[in-house]
Amino acid sequence: MSICRCGFALFNCSQFLKRRIRRSSVHSRPNLNFSPISYLINEETRYSVPISGKEPSPIVLSRRLLTHSVLAAWLLPSCSGAIEGGGREALELERYTHPKDGFTFLRPSSWIQVEKAGAAVLFEENTKQRSNSVGVVVNPVRITSLRQFGSPQFVAEKLIHAERQKESTKEVEMVAVSERWSGKGGIEVYEFEYKIDSSRGGMKRIFAAAFVSSNKLYLLNIAHSDGLENPLAPERRNSLLEVLHSFDIDQHQYPS
Repeated sequence: MSICRCGFALFNCSQFLKRRIRRSSVHSRPNLNFSPISYLINEETRYSVPISGKEPSPIVLSRRLLTHSVLAAWLLPSCSGAIEGGGREALELERYTHPKDGFTFLRPSSWIQVEKAGAAVLFEENTKQRSNSVGVVVNPVRITSLRQFGSPQFVAEKLIHAERQKESTKEVEMVAVSERWSGKGGIEVYEFEYKIDSSRGGMKRIFAAAFVSSNKLYLLNIAHSDGLENPLAPERRNSLLEVLHSFDIDQHQYPS
């Protein structure tokens, strides 16, 4: 089996050029379906969301916004060839803080940093196939918290629905949905873990986290092979969860 389009998990984060939201006397917000929502690109999707205690207002997401949103599907690298082992050992982690955007997380110290258009940062496991990776994208948004978009469960349902719409998806299963409040800034963070079996990407385990701070959407995605013959070992999964839970804004970047 082959690994392809690992990034379909990055919360539909986007290559995030400059997101444009078409407004028609309405408030706006981004599409946060953290997965392959490519089929939505050709649709004009409308929502009703209460903003700042006001009556619900229609939200129009333009094709351009949806296109930007789905570009995150390519944040993590496409690759071919046999899937590598699911990973047996725990990972040694070290702190990474982005010098410009101020987000921080623990990253596997042996994974190498690579350049990818649209990604604020991307690390890949230094193996031949490079099927395992962790990346982050950042984009300005009009909302001030994820709660304005919807609950964690709402986002999870959208995510799974989007994955199931892909022709290449054989099976997808949500493993865990949670939310937490990050330290000093009290920023709400949504976290997701799910399994996906794709005819193009094989079996993978996806970990994703998202939060909004200072009108910027921060999206982290971890993609790791998780095949039947080489399943993701508990030790390696625990390391990846540690990476997931560490995603935050550097304390010096918190709004005052």
